[in-house]
Amino acid sequence: MTSSPEPFDASQPLIVFDGVCVLCSGFVRTVVRIHGKNRFRFATAQSPFGEALFQRYGLRTDSYETNLVLVGGAPFIRLDSFAVMAELGWPWRAAKALLLIPRPLRDWLYERIAKNRYAMFGRKDSCEILSAAIRTRVIG
Repeated sequence: MTSSPEPFDASQPLIVFDGVCVLCSGFVRTVVRIHGKNRFRFATAQSPFGEALFQRYGLRTDSYETNLVLVGGAPFIRLDSFAVMAELGWPWRAAKALLLIPRPLRDWLYERIAKNRYAMFGRKDSCEILSAAIRTRVIG
């Protein structure tokens, strides 16, 4: 039986990310640095809340090889999650151009990086981005 994630305000974008992945954590730090800590909320995929959301959207919970971004309550995964970049304004909004790549190629590229992200970028024992400033924006 799939657990149900706690209710949350869908009007604010939520980024669910692999908290031990250096690349994923770096992306979250970049989002916070660019847009401040108040626009986005965050959850690690390893948290009970993040895991419940992964289950809700049919994503694997034994290997967090994608991130999950909820914008306006709509889920985005793989490179489609770059929809969050539109929320950051220019020049980051230009990253949405990646969505012009045909989906099979886009998914293949994303999967190659996702499967090798720990080898390419590193892995931590625990999530290190949860500073006091960000912790107030974390769910779960």
